[in-house]
Amino acid sequence: MIGFYNYTEFLTYLSAISAGLGILISLNGSGHPYLGVFFLMFSGLCDAFDGKVARTKKDRSVRENKFGIQIDSLSDIIAFGVLPACIGDAMIRVCPKISEIPRITKDEKFTFPTVIFLFAILIIYILASLIRLAYFNVLEEERQKVETGVRKTYIGLPVTSAAIVFPTVLLVQYITPVDLTALYFIVMFVMAFLFVSKIKVPKPGMKGILIFIGIGMIEFVALIVASLFRP
Repeated sequence: MIGFYNYTEFLTYLSAISAGLGILISLNGSGHPYLGVFFLMFSGLCDAFDGKVARTKKDRSVRENKFGIQIDSLSDIIAFGVLPACIGDAMIRVCPKISEIPRITKDEKFTFPTVIFLFAILIIYILASLIRLAYFNVLEEERQKVETGVRKTYIGLPVTSAAIVFPTVLLVQYITPVDLTALYFIVMFVMAFLFVSKIKVPKPGMKGILIFIGIGMIEFVALIVASLFRP
């Protein structure tokens, strides 16, 4: 059987599985963005630690190392490229209120030209995610030929930031009576630009990762509590 299946890859596989489930749920029937976003957050949690887990194995072969880079990016395009786009599609098709899960449709709010425009943003976002990840792989292979250890900075906004940004938008949508579907797509377009920009983003250390996880957990609990106690 081809591929590698030791413990260094398990979190990456879990992230991909979670993303796949989130995509299917977001696109199933009328779908609902609040269901898909939980899988996005779980994929983000897996991604936060997959690299650190992989580096605990000191006897990784060159092939295992290259496989890890490729499978991580392939998983990321599913989790942080395609899944947020599917959540955006769900926001077009349903009323984004947790209390109305699962099949409350909007009253033809978006005209056909508007939907085409929003779909174009979804495609641009996916394409920017793909380009950013492929370019990162090229740079990482070049870096590893001349450097050891982990990189200190990223060029362009990492696609994994989607695991924090989009749940925040969904949470704000829930606590305000204003329909923020347009805001979701504006944020998506801005992030697509930042993915392929040349800005330098410091890579967070363990403290930074724990802060992001803490933010994610707060969002997760807030969404759960809201869904349980909102009449």
